[in-house]
Amino acid sequence: MKLIPTGIENFKTLIDKNAYYIDKTNFISEVLNEQVVLYTRPRRFGKTLNMSMLYYFFSNKEKENSYLFDGLNISHNSEAMKHQNQYPVIFLSLKEMTNLSYERQLNAFSNIIYELLEKNLELLESDHLTDITKNKLNSLHSETASIEDLSTSLRIISQAMFAHYHEKVIILIDEYDVPMQAAYQNDYYDKMVDFLRSVFSSSLKTNDALEKGIMTGCLRISKESIFTGLNNFSSYSILDNIANECFGFTTKEVEQLLSDYQLSQSMNEVREWYDGYVFGNSYVYCPWDVINHISALIYKRTTRPKNYWKNTSHNGILLTFVKRTDFDVADKFETLLNGGMITQTISDELTYDTLHASEDNLWSVLLMTGYITKSVPEEDGDTVSLKIPNKEISSIFEDTVVKYFNETVNKDEIGELINTLWDGDENRATEIVSDLLWNTISYNDYHEDYYHAFLAGVFVGRGYSVESNKEKGLGRPDILLKDRKNRRAIIIEAKKSDKKSDLNKDCDKALKQIADEMYAEGLNGYEQIYCYGVAFFQKQAKVKLLALN
Repeated sequence: MKLIPTGIENFKTLIDKNAYYIDKTNFISEVLNEQVVLYTRPRRFGKTLNMSMLYYFFSNKEKENSYLFDGLNISHNSEAMKHQNQYPVIFLSLKEMTNLSYERQLNAFSNIIYELLEKNLELLESDHLTDITKNKLNSLHSETASIEDLSTSLRIISQAMFAHYHEKVIILIDEYDVPMQAAYQNDYYDKMVDFLRSVFSSSLKTNDALEKGIMTGCLRISKESIFTGLNNFSSYSILDNIANECFGFTTKEVEQLLSDYQLSQSMNEVREWYDGYVFGNSYVYCPWDVINHISALIYKRTTRPKNYWKNTSHNGILLTFVKRTDFDVADKFETLLNGGMITQTISDELTYDTLHASEDNLWSVLLMTGYITKSVPEEDGDTVSLKIPNKEISSIFEDTVVKYFNETVNKDEIGELINTLWDGDENRATEIVSDLLWNTISYNDYHEDYYHAFLAGVFVGRGYSVESNKEKGLGRPDILLKDRKNRRAIIIEAKKSDKKSDLNKDCDKALKQIADEMYAEGLNGYEQIYCYGVAFFQKQAKVKLLALN
């Protein structure tokens, strides 16, 4: 059984390890039709692996690795194969350029150029280069170059490669927009844009040594902002029907992948959790999620789907959106969370300094970064129907709503709730929890995890020890609140009710679970232990006390 390639972004490593590879080499054919091109996709959709694949295919320094493509789709394209290992290639990634200051960003870029030259040391001694060019290369290699030479470093290196190899150069730039995002967040945006405009223009526009330039990123930054004058420039986002199946997995590919690991029975849950993205006119799955979940299933067949994406992207954009009181978005968020669609005017050409200038821009960012998707693949134009793609992203929305609620909730009301629980007043606790729920965004498809997060957030940061799903007795109580100073504790088990009339019954189920699983065991030294069953139905709650010792 082949290795599941979790975390592998190097094409050679993936093939050499005989890892499972869903063949995306037809992307090479797409690239051959372009001169300078940008492909934007959300993070974790295989951009870096595709760029690594392009490097090993085109690079004239990787002829010994030509076997990597044996039997793959591109090997059957005789015209494309004429280009294999024929070009000097510059391949660099800007994904680590996330520094807090402009100076540190320049240092980071300088180090990237140093590492590039370390892989091409033959240029520093080439008889085909002038002494002036070699001096510039040496200053870049020693990281002593001026900002002016650093800003034109890719042109300098590509022209040196052209002179040395007598072949024009392919430039690959992965995650081109990461430095601009960091610059925007840390107040040096204008300087970073000026620097990168020079980097890109000098290497991709005014460069006779250029064969092709290929870039990837998350957002398409407007041509006027950073790609001024690039008349040979093409850009394809998730709205375009070009290379739409080169990033992400199709349904057919996921079905085959699951079948190959005898996991076909998991197809429905994989579809519910990780499918639903619309690129062009195709539906695709997030490959990062599918690969991670299959890896977990191989280890334990009963593993439930979870959110693998939440810690890989900048989820703060959602919280920023929810907090915008000047935009009337609450009803739209409710519609999305309830599985509905909204209609918005969107654009795939933005600038970071205007991202938050309008509601349309923010919806556009959410679309381009994968938090929402088009509802209808065939829909064209600037006004489109949008929805949340799957359960995984829905859970991120839920977490964001809970986080926002916990930041804005009335602290006095929280204090009263905790005091009420210490007093054993289940009736007043029921009233307060229900009141708190009415302050959150309405969500008709609430589930147990949402209420669990809601309760955990209420108690965190209130001066008590809060444990969530930690083993006690024979199981894991949802919430354990410990007041060590006064030697008392609260155990809470939460249940979601299917209808309002089930609230009381479900509270009893929760209390029985606390007793049967002996959650109070191990709390030695605590003189008072309060055990509560809490049942929820939409924005209503019921709180019941088991025992007061």
